[in-house]
Amino acid sequence: MYMIRVNIAEARADLARYLARVERGETVLLCRRNVPIAEIRPLPSTPVRERPIGIDRGMKVPASFFEPLPEPVLRAFQGDAGEP
Repeated sequence: MYMIRVNIAEARADLARYLARVERGETVLLCRRNVPIAEIRPLPSTPVRERPIGIDRGMKVPASFFEPLPEPVLRAFQGDAGEP
């Protein structure tokens, strides 16, 4: 990908713009008085995988876990627990 050369003062003045370009895959060559001193480049992306339910290896989630909540519990979540 194309590499952008930027002096420190220019990078400091518009850092957000250069970071946006890095996010798109470009590499920014950071210079001091036109002498390269560092590169800012995107990190390799890590594959996103779906997290399993529960962490314990022997844990079982009962089917009732996915059933709708009872009406009194739903009302309590909505701030209407009812007067005692």
